[in-house]
Amino acid sequence: MIQNKKDYRYYLQCDRIALGIKKPSFSVKMLYYLVPGLTWKFHRRLRKLEYYKNCKKGYISKLYYYYLYYRFRSLSVKLGFSIPENVFGPGLAIVHYGTIVVHKNTKVGKNFRIQAGTNIGASGGTDDAPVIGDNVYVGPGVKIYGGITLGNNIAIAANSCVNKDFTENNVLIGGIPAKIIKKNIDITKIIPCSKII
Repeated sequence: MIQNKKDYRYYLQCDRIALGIKKPSFSVKMLYYLVPGLTWKFHRRLRKLEYYKNCKKGYISKLYYYYLYYRFRSLSVKLGFSIPENVFGPGLAIVHYGTIVVHKNTKVGKNFRIQAGTNIGASGGTDDAPVIGDNVYVGPGVKIYGGITLGNNIAIAANSCVNKDFTENNVLIGGIPAKIIKKNIDITKIIPCSKII
């Protein structure tokens, strides 16, 4: 969770690397000004909103937070995202826009790569949401729900339904309901930034 300005910059840098965006030189900044990457714009607004929510106190900062929240929600609706603040660790990569729903009580570690059509939420009317480790790849159409725990270095195959714990690391899971398909996977082939961040 972002606790200060240094954390805010670190999270943004990790997200940029996870998305494969080059270091912001003048030409890169001009390119994004002319043809804005909407998912990167969403990342920046999410992290700024988290920074102001967690670190800034006072009346003016609170008013600015609500302004930021309005802009964040507008972009969220445009992209089809329902993602609350303070859920994802550094290195978040939302690759494409499209429907993504995440419960507010979900906790996700660093280097999380998520595709469109994904739902991460509670189950059975409770507020128990998934706790997901570091270096996790979630394919398109995946559903993860309930008070479950997922370990580190896990890849989840497309259209899988995950409703139980998978605490073993370095595995590929998939299916309905999900089960371990392959062990000892190399997550760096799926999430290249996992060896950097």
